[in-house]
Amino acid sequence: MRPCHREPAGEIEWTQDVFGNLVATASFALPAERLVITNRVTVEQTASAWPILKIAPHAHRYPFDYSDEERLGLGALLMPGHPDPDGRLAAWARALVLGAETDTLSLLQDVNAAARIGMTYIAREEAGTQSPQETLDLGSGSCRDLAALFIDGVRHLGFGARAVSGYLIDPPVSDGACDASDQHGATHAWAEVYLPCAGWIAFDPTNGRMGEAHLVPVAVGRSIAQLSPVDGRYVGAADSFLGMTVEVTVSIANRADPNAKDGTWKLD
Repeated sequence: MRPCHREPAGEIEWTQDVFGNLVATASFALPAERLVITNRVTVEQTASAWPILKIAPHAHRYPFDYSDEERLGLGALLMPGHPDPDGRLAAWARALVLGAETDTLSLLQDVNAAARIGMTYIAREEAGTQSPQETLDLGSGSCRDLAALFIDGVRHLGFGARAVSGYLIDPPVSDGACDASDQHGATHAWAEVYLPCAGWIAFDPTNGRMGEAHLVPVAVGRSIAQLSPVDGRYVGAADSFLGMTVEVTVSIANRADPNAKDGTWKLD
């Protein structure tokens, strides 16, 4: 990963947040008309598209109990992040449980599918994340909205879950333009669920996938709201801010590079 490039240059300080994510804080001594942040990273993809997970035997069937140590460590990641006063979201999640004892992984895959089936994907430019209830009411949402629905849904079922922000690196099927539903070349949000022995397992409701193939995690948190890729403040009039654009390009790494391997991609 190359150091973050900024225009104007300014000063940068690296720290870690409460989740262990790296945070770069930039400060600028002089005023400027615009701020450009450029980051380049080379990613080697080794995750299988069909992962084989080694889940603890007692967690193969739902419901199961986390150990006391696991519950202590998961803490707030077990608690739904949005109010559910009428129990609608809890009922939505419980309706996906097929029996008194059901396969844990199948249940999680069913919630993952339910968070997408019947929903219309939209690339929302507005800041913020819809509540799960809003997403159910509207029947639509962005990747972060669908991830938030999945996260609170599985928490109502007793699972520890967290939000993930990063990139999707699906290779383009052609050199032509992608349609609006294609996530190639964009920032992305999804979820992870903790299962004993298997650890954190990625679930991407937007694309109906399980596992880390094609995903590049950058930051994790209790909620999507904590994972803004860029956040900041400026001194000036309220109408001085004219907008923000984000561009992500993905390309196959140069095979002439002796260090490049199959499944290696460059993100700009």
